[in-house]
Amino acid sequence: MKAVIQNKFGDASVLIAGEAEKPKAETNQVIIKVEATTINRADIIQREGNYNQPPGDSPILGLEVAGIINELGSGVTDYQTGERVMSLVGGGGYAEYAAAYANHLIKIPDSMSFEEAACVCETYITAYLNVFMLGRLKNSETVLLHGGGGGVNTAGIQLCKTLMPNVKIIVTASPGKIHRVESLGADHVINYKETDFADAIRNITNKKGINVILDHIGGGYLTQNLKCLAVGGRLVIIGLMGGNKSEVNLGPLMVKRQQIIGSVLRSRTVDEKTTITKEFSQTVLPLFSKGLIKPLIHQILPLEDVGEGHRIMEASQHFGKIVLTL
Repeated sequence: MKAVIQNKFGDASVLIAGEAEKPKAETNQVIIKVEATTINRADIIQREGNYNQPPGDSPILGLEVAGIINELGSGVTDYQTGERVMSLVGGGGYAEYAAAYANHLIKIPDSMSFEEAACVCETYITAYLNVFMLGRLKNSETVLLHGGGGGVNTAGIQLCKTLMPNVKIIVTASPGKIHRVESLGADHVINYKETDFADAIRNITNKKGINVILDHIGGGYLTQNLKCLAVGGRLVIIGLMGGNKSEVNLGPLMVKRQQIIGSVLRSRTVDEKTTITKEFSQTVLPLFSKGLIKPLIHQILPLEDVGEGHRIMEASQHFGKIVLTL
């Protein structure tokens, strides 16, 4: 089958379109003929050699797919071959065929294209899991989303705006993306390159602080994030682009009863992902079906141009998702 091959770690040039063995459907799995997949930040980290796939998952990059069920493994009774589905995968998305657990499948609404559907599972489920399930955001609260134009951040804005219209949404973004973030429905957008976001938050919230922060920077933002948190606030860290170490003054953390929550979706168990996918499907999928939320696509590229897609993401030139088609 057609697939993206990587024989060594390195920059985007190590990714080459080639051939790989078609995966086999294990018990409770299906094989999906992939029509579209997407590039996620985790793919870049894995390409560089800093993020191994979970045991048993494909070493081929790619964490979400959209396509048609090609084959059913034993134990699969709720699906048939030929159905249009999207799914999280532990790896293997950058290929013509990918294996996925049946309990992780989501049927694609008739109104959605494969390219749109490929954008849903990794970013929207990540945003929903961390802002709503772990962050426990309430409709009267304030949320801070870091990372203006990235897939998880834009998904988070859309979900907050649609699921909880009374939430105040504050976003940090680079200068070139501020107006586009505002157009998605953010109440305040902070230019993090020119403004100390903690000072800006202090003014915006009248010193009350933020209830939920979704952060992918990690160590580089930890001190400022904690300054921003309200009493009882929750900081959910989903990435370490700014480093994995920082010092914390535990006194204010205790007095203000703040929480720091670390979260990764990929390494969760099959059963955990099943539970998350089920709740997401019940709560969020109808929003896609009704057209209330539409995935944001920055660019669609053929699989052979995967290296260009990685370079676009590394340069932070994208707003929304970078899609690869087969």
